[in-house]
Amino acid sequence: MFRKIAISAVCALTVLTGAASANEGGTVTDFAFSFEGPFGTYDRNQLQRGLQVYTEVCSACHGMKFVPIRTLGDEGGPNLPADQVRAYAAEFTITDAETGEDRAGLPTDFFPANTSAGAPDLSLMAKARKGFSGPNGLGINQILFGIGGPEYIASILTGYTGEEVEEFGSTFYENHTFPGGRIKMSPPLSDGQEEFADGAPNDVPHMAQDVAAFLMWAAEPHMMARKQAGFIAVLFLAFLSTLLYLTNKRLWSGIKGKKLH
Repeated sequence: MFRKIAISAVCALTVLTGAASANEGGTVTDFAFSFEGPFGTYDRNQLQRGLQVYTEVCSACHGMKFVPIRTLGDEGGPNLPADQVRAYAAEFTITDAETGEDRAGLPTDFFPANTSAGAPDLSLMAKARKGFSGPNGLGINQILFGIGGPEYIASILTGYTGEEVEEFGSTFYENHTFPGGRIKMSPPLSDGQEEFADGAPNDVPHMAQDVAAFLMWAAEPHMMARKQAGFIAVLFLAFLSTLLYLTNKRLWSGIKGKKLH
């Protein structure tokens, strides 16, 4: 009886594991981002480069309708000067909710939505995608490497093999990261496509990491404040635990060690 139950449990676990493996995507590279770890912070220059890549490349198909433009000037983010934030916002044409007329964008507006190509919104993409879920669907890699959203984005952008496949009247591009190995989005980046003011490398891997870092900030703009609050909480709990231990030791010092008759 016990043997049958054990065999059934192993078979069920095998099926579930196989299903989880089948649902996983391809290869995701573990890029070393500056904001990783308990003391990691966003790289301001990288966020500004990522904003440039998003604006000049990604925004042609993707929007960020949940991100306020004014946050581009926030400390800990791209931290653009106020005049640059106003100039950037003015590049967008916004339909005023009250008058119904088109006007130049303001910092108080949100990034425009863009669904004309059927492409997903990128506001929360770095949080919505998981790059690490294995091994075999157990999720252990998430403990070791994190969810891996920005790694997934950067891996997608660098995962094209150059092969194309025609299916059902559409062109698909081979990508070793995208689930199924084929993606309808053509390679958006190419070496030397952008020129950065800080002279940073502009090859595909570096630009992919730049825009992935920017999208991580867009999805989690208060990450640094959350880390600081968590660190302070840990220090407080450590101090409180030490204080309680010493208090307990002092209160029981006259009783412990004595024999009860």
